[in-house]
Amino acid sequence: MKRTNLTSNEHNVLYGLTKYPHISDSELSTILHVKMSTLTSIKRRLKERKLFKTLTIPLINRLGCELLSVIYMQYNPVIPLEERVQTTKKTIEVFDEIFFSAGEQEKGFSISLAKNYTDVERINEIRTETFGRMGLLEDEYPHEVIFPFETSHIDRFFDYSRLLHQTFSLTEADPPQSNREWFTPIDCVDLSIKERRVYIALVEHPDATAQQIADVVGLSRHTITRMKERFFTDGLLRQIVLPHLAELGFELLVFSHITFNLHRFPSTEEIAFLDTPSTVFFSRRKFEAVLISAYQTYQEYKEDEMKKIRYLKEKNLIVSPPVIQPYSFNRMVNIKDFTFAPIAKKVVATLQ
Repeated sequence: MKRTNLTSNEHNVLYGLTKYPHISDSELSTILHVKMSTLTSIKRRLKERKLFKTLTIPLINRLGCELLSVIYMQYNPVIPLEERVQTTKKTIEVFDEIFFSAGEQEKGFSISLAKNYTDVERINEIRTETFGRMGLLEDEYPHEVIFPFETSHIDRFFDYSRLLHQTFSLTEADPPQSNREWFTPIDCVDLSIKERRVYIALVEHPDATAQQIADVVGLSRHTITRMKERFFTDGLLRQIVLPHLAELGFELLVFSHITFNLHRFPSTEEIAFLDTPSTVFFSRRKFEAVLISAYQTYQEYKEDEMKKIRYLKEKNLIVSPPVIQPYSFNRMVNIKDFTFAPIAKKVVATLQ
C-alpha cells in the first residue's frame, strides 16, 4: 500500500478541512493556530496532490424527499469484475438516485438518496433482473436497507475528521460537532426558479467562487452570496471534505449491516460504543444499522470488529452475526464516486 508522507502541519490542515468544511480559510487558520499564508499554501499543495476533495451535499429532505437507501450483495465470482462494472454503468448506475457505488470481484454495495420507496424499488428490480440474467447473483437477492428520514438517524455522513485525528495522532482534543445529525428537519421548503438554478450550480461546482457561480447562472455575485448563505443556514446544503484514504496509507473500507435483537434494541450509550473513530458513515433505525469504516491495516480492522461483536453479544443486542464486507482499496472499484448533481437536478425539477 502506498503511503504519502505528510508534515505535522499538513496533518493538522487536512484534519481541519474535514472537521470544518464550510468555514473560511481565515477562520480555520485561527482554530488550527496556523498562519494564514501557511494554511493557504498547504491547502493548495494538498489539493494539487489530490489528497482531498470538497463536496456540496443537497439535503433533499428539505425538498420533499423521503429516504436514504443502501443496497449490498454477493456476486458469482466467475463473472469478471470488469464485465460487471460495464454492465452496471449502463443499466443501473445511470439512475440519478445512486450517488455512491463500489465493489470487488465477489461483492458490492451502493447508497442512494430518493424521493420515495417506489423510486428505490424500481432500481432494485432492474438490478435484480440484470444480475440474474447475467448469472451474477449467488443464492441471495440483493439486500435492501431503507432509512426513511422521518424515522431514522443518520449520525455520520462520510465524516473523516475523527479518523484523521486518530491516525495523525494529533495532540489537541477533537472538539465535538454541534448538530451533527444529517437530513433533519423533515419540513419542506420551496425554491424560486432562480434559486433552483443556483442550488444545482452549487452542488455541481463545490469549489467555485461566488463570482464563478454567478457567471454560470447569469446572476450577480451579490445574489449568489445571499442565496448560498441562505441555503446553508436553512439546512438545504451542507459541505463535506473527503480525504483520499488510499493515498494516505489506508488499506480497508469495511461495510457492516447490523440487525438488532427485536426484544433488545440499543440505548444511546450502546450506539455510541459502536460509533468508533474509524466509523465514517453511520445510519440507523430502531432495529438495524449500517456502518462504513476505514482502517490502515487488516489487524486494526479485526481488532475493532471483534471488540464490537463481543460487545453486541454481551449486551444481547444481536441474535445473528452482522453482515461484514471488507473492501481492499487495492482491489475495490468505485463505480459511482460521490455524484450528487443528478439527484439534485431531478428533485429540483419536480418542485411545483
